[in-house]
Amino acid sequence: MQDKEEIVYPVGAERAILVITAISAALLQLIDTSIVNVSLREISGSIGATTTEIAWAVTAYAVSNVIMIPLAGMMSDLFGRRNYFTISILIFTIASFFCGTADSLVTLVIWRFIQGIGGGALLTTGQTIIVEAFPPNKINTANAIFGMGVILGPTFGPTLGGYLTDNFSWHWIFFINIPIGLISAYLSWNFVKNRVGAVKPKKIDWSGIAFLILAIGCLQYVLEEGSAQDWFESKEITWLTIVTVLAFIAFIWREWTFEHPAVNLRLLKSWNLAMGSVLNFIVGLILLATVFVFPLFVQIGLGWTATMTGNFMISGALASAFAMVLVGRLLTKGANPKLIMIIGGVMIFTFATIMSFSSPESTSANFFWPFILRGLGIGFMMFPSMILSVQGLKGADLSQGSGLSNMIRQLGGAVGIAIMNVFLTHRNAINQNNLLPNFNLFNENFMDKVNLLTQNFMSQGYFIDDARQMAYKLMDYSLFKQQALISYNNVFWTVGLASLICIPIILLIRNNKSAKTEKIEMHLE
Repeated sequence: MQDKEEIVYPVGAERAILVITAISAALLQLIDTSIVNVSLREISGSIGATTTEIAWAVTAYAVSNVIMIPLAGMMSDLFGRRNYFTISILIFTIASFFCGTADSLVTLVIWRFIQGIGGGALLTTGQTIIVEAFPPNKINTANAIFGMGVILGPTFGPTLGGYLTDNFSWHWIFFINIPIGLISAYLSWNFVKNRVGAVKPKKIDWSGIAFLILAIGCLQYVLEEGSAQDWFESKEITWLTIVTVLAFIAFIWREWTFEHPAVNLRLLKSWNLAMGSVLNFIVGLILLATVFVFPLFVQIGLGWTATMTGNFMISGALASAFAMVLVGRLLTKGANPKLIMIIGGVMIFTFATIMSFSSPESTSANFFWPFILRGLGIGFMMFPSMILSVQGLKGADLSQGSGLSNMIRQLGGAVGIAIMNVFLTHRNAINQNNLLPNFNLFNENFMDKVNLLTQNFMSQGYFIDDARQMAYKLMDYSLFKQQALISYNNVFWTVGLASLICIPIILLIRNNKSAKTEKIEMHLE
């Protein structure tokens, strides 16, 4: 790496173009982690998939992201940052087109996986470009730009997805990427430069890459399909679980012992990076799991449209942006980052607790302030953890540590979505069994409601037999909505517990007060 005096930082229009190129590409990747969430019902109906099956459209993208993010640094040095970044944008853009034209679940999942392969480079490489565009004394500005993208992208995704789905069709949530992607690719090719001091890796760790793909791929399949196949009663799930464990062990051993690892796991010897990785995993789970669950909750349980869902989430996104700016100023003034993160955890717990008491009469007014708390809480937790988890690392180790931290946060989101989907299926079955005994001909309240509905339909001109059947169908739908609402309340309570788990982890992180943030961050790539 060159000395600091030898580094020439872009200024004026050149820096503005670099930042716009990097942030637009990174936001493409981040928005697509959640843009499909509000459209899952429309997509599943269009391609003939169940609610459980359509979750693969989300997790396939997240899995390939997790695989590619830690490999981006190596690939960038191997092919040159400009070449790799531009090609990745084009892969993402082409895959977006084919996602929009998909007419089956298999086709959609395959192209979402390919889309994630291209998108994985956009996050890590985009961060490198943004940070290198600023001198050390303005590095907090660079990290704030990147941090806001990490939070705002997944949050604004449902807003954009809801508008496009309701006003055009679900296909446009993918087609919208095409013009932006082509412009970003053009800017990347013309303005992005290769990393200063980059050296091509002497050897490519193909074994480590293969173990990583095998481990994460099998893990996601087990989490997605385990519930449907009765877990370890299925030989397929049992064998894939064994493969997952063995692949993870092989991956850890390979990366720990190989001289030129694809993912430098030896950096986890750093206490802060190890604790920060656990924290980032949980934060990723909370961020993406709530963005995944809330649209389903309000659309299935409360009858919201996709546009209503997306527009509602804007307030939480703005709260996150405000929190990132506020936290940056507090840290600059010497505030304790661990205290800030604990406050954030309490905010998220409060959000989840309030949401867990939702009822069929709940409206957007009931959710407004809880979502403001969620936005503030995630902002309070994420930015300090990004700094503390790499505190004490220097040079190339710091760059590798940042990539590893990003990977684990994305892995937390991917696993979180899968776990929440499994948890929802399990709770739906339990809650339906608990409610079903009350829906029978011998329950006086049930029959009073059926008779009232029957009379209502008869007053509209229906024959008594037809009116009775319609009343029963309406009661069945009522049962479905009630058990779904209770299940989503259970999910929010689980998210609240996850936020509390963060607090003891935060206390274990070491805050080296003698290390100035600027000196640590100046090596970020």
